[in-house]
Amino acid sequence: MEEEEEAIGFLDKVLEDEDVFLLEECELGTPTSPSSGSPFLVTVKVEAGKGLEMRKLVLSGFLASEEIYINQLEALLLPMKPLKATATTSQPVLTIQQIETIFYKIQDIYEIHKEFYDNLCPKVQQWDSQVTMGHLFQKLASQLGVYKAFVDNYKVALETAEKCSQSNNQFQKISEELKVKGPKDSRDSHTSVTMEALLYKPIDRVTRSTLVLHDLLKHTPVDHPDYPLLQDALRISQNFLSSINEDIDPRRTAVTTPKGETRQLVKDGFLVEVSEGSRKLRHVFLFTDVLLCAKLKKTSAGKHQQYDCKWYIPLADLVFPSPEESEASPQVHPFPDHELEDMKMKISALKSEIQKEKANKGQSRAIERLKKKMFENEFLLLLNSPTIPFRIHNRNGKSYLFLLSSDYERSEWREAIQKLQKKDLQAFVLSSVELQVLTGSCFKLRTVHNIPVTSNKDDDESPGLYGFLHVIVHSAKGFKQSANLYCTLEVDSFGYFVSKAKTRVFRDTTEPKWDEEFEIELEGSQSLRILCYEKCYDKTKVNKDNNEIVDKIMGKGQIQLDPQTVETKNWHTDVIEMNGIKVEFSMKFTSRDMSLKRTPSKKQSGVFGVKISVVTKRERSKVPYIVRQCVEEVEKRGIEEVGIYRISGVATDIQALKAVFDANNKDILLMLSDMDINAIAGTLKLYFRELPEPLLTDRLYPAFMEGIALSDPAAKENCMMHLLRSLPDPNLITFLFLLEHLKRVAEKEPINKMSLHNLATVFGPTLLRPSEVESKAHLTSAADIWSHDVMAQVQVLLYYLQHPPISFAELKRNTLYFSTDV
Repeated sequence: MEEEEEAIGFLDKVLEDEDVFLLEECELGTPTSPSSGSPFLVTVKVEAGKGLEMRKLVLSGFLASEEIYINQLEALLLPMKPLKATATTSQPVLTIQQIETIFYKIQDIYEIHKEFYDNLCPKVQQWDSQVTMGHLFQKLASQLGVYKAFVDNYKVALETAEKCSQSNNQFQKISEELKVKGPKDSRDSHTSVTMEALLYKPIDRVTRSTLVLHDLLKHTPVDHPDYPLLQDALRISQNFLSSINEDIDPRRTAVTTPKGETRQLVKDGFLVEVSEGSRKLRHVFLFTDVLLCAKLKKTSAGKHQQYDCKWYIPLADLVFPSPEESEASPQVHPFPDHELEDMKMKISALKSEIQKEKANKGQSRAIERLKKKMFENEFLLLLNSPTIPFRIHNRNGKSYLFLLSSDYERSEWREAIQKLQKKDLQAFVLSSVELQVLTGSCFKLRTVHNIPVTSNKDDDESPGLYGFLHVIVHSAKGFKQSANLYCTLEVDSFGYFVSKAKTRVFRDTTEPKWDEEFEIELEGSQSLRILCYEKCYDKTKVNKDNNEIVDKIMGKGQIQLDPQTVETKNWHTDVIEMNGIKVEFSMKFTSRDMSLKRTPSKKQSGVFGVKISVVTKRERSKVPYIVRQCVEEVEKRGIEEVGIYRISGVATDIQALKAVFDANNKDILLMLSDMDINAIAGTLKLYFRELPEPLLTDRLYPAFMEGIALSDPAAKENCMMHLLRSLPDPNLITFLFLLEHLKRVAEKEPINKMSLHNLATVFGPTLLRPSEVESKAHLTSAADIWSHDVMAQVQVLLYYLQHPPISFAELKRNTLYFSTDV
């Protein structure tokens, strides 16, 4: 702590208000000539004898600190070799890539300073008035390019080390207690330092070297051979420091309190707080000893933005009430699903309009107006979509409730706070001045600058993946004791994460082997998360906020969905490490345009990929047997299942059911009764997706698109009913049968969380799709498929779902007032 305070003291000496490292002219002396125009070149009158003695004192002090610095670098390098040695074994602590990221350029920096020290040490020990060492400092300054590379990687190195510590206990132990040798003359053989503290040392070192050069120049006669060399070294060092990325400035990650303690920012981000019964977007800052909840003040143009503190809790006073202990929260009305989906559609449509304007080189004012609208919708979506409660309590009284999109975020915040609470923390009350200083520092310290919405992204940032991600969750290792274990899969969509699939619970094991495949629809996704849980069957542990039993999160991990890695025809196998647990999984990706292709079955004996008219004729039925059986089973035991038709079924189970239906096996009913209900729901969806043409036909697709766009209700009614009547009978009867089933599912929405709108979103794009020719004709990108087509497909199905019951006989008998050519 003292070293950090000292470092910040040093920086304050050389930092000006603009946050660039420049020494003030008054400190440096007078420029050599008015024409030089450089703040770096200095000349000072030095008494020869006294000046040379001072030079020796400055250099001796610097040499001693250089020895400590080399020992610190050695301590940092010590675990690198054994870590690299294990990286190629069957049980690596870290991967080669992680090792290279964390220890990036440390070896090079060590070698530069070891050579500098070895050359400077004899010169100081055998001191005389003629000794020269300016060339050593000049060489040291000329090698600052290595530091630039280190600085650019510094943030990533810290984040990687932090993530590796969370996911690997062995590395955590290593990184929390590195042994640094004491100086040769010191009684202390070694001291323990964290890896995080040691990784900061190179940044501190450049600042110290610059101050030493400044002091040496003060005490070097102008006619001394070292003088021009030291001037040059100082110029190079100062230029380097003034160009360093502002993010590395320790004042951005540390605040000194009036008592002189160092308070560092550990984590910050935007969270939705429930305050006075309504949702408010807050910026939450977690410091080493306090959690502060703030909001950005509205400021007039030209003024610096500032935060306004809403509340704070010293970490010594912060507790997490267990879900069953917490009082039921004030009623927060969840936003209706269909309104959230409407927002997504508006965002997609606005995205397309912006792209069109850019392609046509439209006016920047029009583009800005569209971007503003898009931001407003994205902000509303961000505010109203989270539902997972995260409660924080001040042991002296008040509770606070946040709503998060994912258990992942809740776990991250909880773990970060609990890690800090392991330290010896004291309770305190901030004075109004201290609170003002702390809140005032937030704007500069924050690491999350923008609300996480796509309208804040740069144009050249990846738009994410649109299509289907196939994931097989194979197995997991690393559990210390037997438990009932399962995994959930999440992907990001519209700026927040959504749970998309869940494995079955593998009971009483330390090595679960799921080998379950899921198909996950991606809407501009860039990341996949896997969370591992222990299933709780204790009914007393019910969360009062949402009436669900709370399962214990055992581990969590996230990977980027890199298009180049994922977009191959082959499966890509990977491992996610989480708190010492390793989950093995495979994945491959199918783009939306590829998934549009419907391949008719070569065998006409089965039911998948075979025309619906052929199947019903062969079976002598009005609705295909597969549709009737799956619907019956879902209504019997899946109608109250949360997320039915939205949560993916296990792909291997779905394929097994497909094979049984295709073979018309006698054991179908027995197999259906034993099968997981999400697999049966998935089989029904797969049947409709694999029809050689969509249920509502290629021929009628353009007319459905035009009909749903009509604004006159009577005209729309006539057109939409006429289009139904124009369908082939097997298609129409099956469609009406499915329609009534989906309405019955939606009646259970309070339990299964599946509204008519949710069901239309799941089934619309399957029952109604453009033909390949149609889709290629007017698509510019994969993302456009969502905005142009899917919106309308969902609206068509939703129209029929919201319509009073439609009878086949009634429909055929009624004559329409006007018809549309189709």
